[in-house]
Amino acid sequence: MSFFLVFLAIGLVGAVFWVGLGLRSGRKGNGPLPVLLDGGFEQPPANLPPVLLPARAAPEDVDRVRFSLGLRGYRMDQVDQVLDELRDQLASKQEEIDALRAELLALQEDAATEAGGTGPTGENTL
Repeated sequence: MSFFLVFLAIGLVGAVFWVGLGLRSGRKGNGPLPVLLDGGFEQPPANLPPVLLPARAAPEDVDRVRFSLGLRGYRMDQVDQVLDELRDQLASKQEEIDALRAELLALQEDAATEAGGTGPTGENTL
């Protein structure tokens, strides 16, 4: 029972202190917190440089990405899973782009070959 009274007394003193700070600063409604209570929650300094990917990121660039630790950190397994998926998607898209470029180049070469063997009327001049 005595522990309960001690905790109750501490709570009452804290409440009186809180109300006293609010009244002293003339705060009404939901205004800003008193200076004593407003602070201490700034962003912690980063322990790694910012995460930057090149403008034309390749799958190898994703493998080199490292994240800074924040106040509560991050779950490495989740970040690694997302990065693996991103790397795979980038590799797939790059393969598709390379295949389409090769196909376009082949079509352009075929068109140039056909254009070189015909005259202005479309008749074969050879």
